Amino acid sequence: MTRRPNRGAPGADPRSVLVYRALGLGDFLTGVPAYRAVRRAYPDARVELAAPAVLEPLAALTGAVDRLVPTPELTTPRSESRPDVVVNLHGRGPQSHRALLALAADELVAFRCVDPLVEGPDWRPDEHEVSRWCRLLEESGIAADPTDLDLPPPESPSVDPGATVVHPGAAHPSRRWPAERFAEVVRHLADEGHRVVVTGSAGERDLTEAVAAAADLPDAAALGGRLELAELAALVAGARLVVCGDTGVAHLATAFGTPSVLLFGPMSPDLWGPPVDRTQHRVVWHPEADPALLAIEPDEVVTLAAAAARV
Repeated sequence: MTRRPNRGAPGADPRSVLVYRALGLGDFLTGVPAYRAVRRAYPDARVELAAPAVLEPLAALTGAVDRLVPTPELTTPRSESRPDVVVNLHGRGPQSHRALLALAADELVAFRCVDPLVEGPDWRPDEHEVSRWCRLLEESGIAADPTDLDLPPPESPSVDPGATVVHPGAAHPSRRWPAERFAEVVRHLADEGHRVVVTGSAGERDLTEAVAAAADLPDAAALGGRLELAELAALVAGARLVVCGDTGVAHLATAFGTPSVLLFGPMSPDLWGPPVDRTQHRVVWHPEADPALLAIEPDEVVTLAAAAARV
């Protein structure tokens, strides 16, 4: 059962708040407005974020987190001490709720759940991921601004300032546009004077090399597995343009205000896309087609890239 102390009572201010979002890069970035809302609500508390260790360089950029607690998904965080307040930005339960109830905090801010019994706002399945967590906080008495997504650029310089970043990979196969279509877009961009680099994880090294080779780029342009997260973030922050699917790199482009062309399918951009008023981000989605992602043609992406790119 959720216990909620009176925040206005003398001596009620918590000393320690733990925010739980033990998920990947895109999930982390959509949670930024909520982290900052928690920081503003508890300005004198130590705010810890339970998340994968790899995200620590970006956690520092939010200005909201005092410490990242390395935490695998759906496990109980190993906080330095028992937190007074725990905020579940991970899911609607029950697994994440059980992991956090084990901390025995005075207060759990979370979506309502029957088993285990947790009081809170109701979950809405058709809600943008940024808005969802801000609403959870708003309905729990914590003011939140879903537009507060921007991050300052990393202090470390870009490995290739002004490059156009093409990121062909995605964690889920259904979100991966065909490599040969990415290569066609890369070839067009290079012909138009873009200095293109192809990024990816260590597991996507072969993919990045294949796309670069098919587009006649030099070997050095294939950066799959060569960049740490902080280096990737700096590259995106200083890029001329980003072209990618519905991935964490898309959310990096949003966070740093880097012009982008984002390919969606099957997930709707209404749930995971950039704010509609940020016109430097161009979204391609064909919901009427099945599969929607394969309905996107290279010429459409090239046209949007020409409109979006920094001069």
